[in-house]
Amino acid sequence: MAAKNKQMTDEVKAFVVQALASFDTPSQIVEAVKQEYGIAMTPQAAQTYDPTKYAGRNLSPKWRTMFDKARKAFIEDSSSIPIAHRSTRLRTLQRMAAKAEAKGNYPLVAALNKQAAEEMGNSYTNRRELTGKDGKDLPAVAPAVAIFALPDNGRDA
Repeated sequence: MAAKNKQMTDEVKAFVVQALASFDTPSQIVEAVKQEYGIAMTPQAAQTYDPTKYAGRNLSPKWRTMFDKARKAFIEDSSSIPIAHRSTRLRTLQRMAAKAEAKGNYPLVAALNKQAAEEMGNSYTNRRELTGKDGKDLPAVAPAVAIFALPDNGRDA
């Protein structure tokens, strides 16, 4: 296994740190490092680059700073994640529905169509929302309450 003898270069370490900052699991990272760089590593080794875990408590300031910046960018900007966009989700649902229909799986097709309609804002329902003038809330109506005085019937309270 020559792959185990390859060194963890700064490029590989940066890859691991950024993947961890993006909430990838150590197992996912191990597989990605093997595919991308031909380097075999254990999930435990990957976890040493995560300063939020006990295994990464001794991570150098250089990698800790990179992790913090990458985590902040990941959390604040979801635009780089394809599934975060409605059009991407709808295209995926379309592909799935076409394959399901071709295989005759009509219950799945119906479920996917419902999911797509929900994605578009519940456009499949006949639900109506009533609003007041110019789309404002309807005025609150005070509930009618009747108060009755009960006869004493000679009892003491």
